[in-house]
Amino acid sequence: QVQLVESGGGLVQAGGSLRLSCAASGLSFRVYAMAWFRQAPGKERDFVARISYNGGTTNYADSVKGRFTISRDNAKNTVYLQMNSLKPEDTAVYYCAADRQIRTTQFMGARDAYDHWGQGTQVTVSS
Repeated sequence: QVQLVESGGGLVQAGGSLRLSCAASGLSFRVYAMAWFRQAPGKERDFVARISYNGGTTNYADSVKGRFTISRDNAKNTVYLQMNSLKPEDTAVYYCAADRQIRTTQFMGARDAYDHWGQGTQVTVSS
């Protein structure tokens, strides 16, 4: 049974930082690309960042470039999202997702491209 378990969310002031983690089990983690999405209240679930199976390639939504960093540790079956300079508009539930396929950039944000999803962790940024 595949499980993706996010942690590290919480309440932080604008300008602060958080580090999210997503621990994977039940799958061959090192062959999956991993991604983070987020969903604010009343909005769709949006792509945030993606990292290739070996960590060699990363992609980001324009809204988080230069502030967020995605990374992974294949020995620990874990993917991370370091979030700096947080803004109130970053408030959302953050989800990690796993994709067995190699994707071109135009398809990385497609939710149905991902095989497995976590339950999410809440991030709230106060102004």
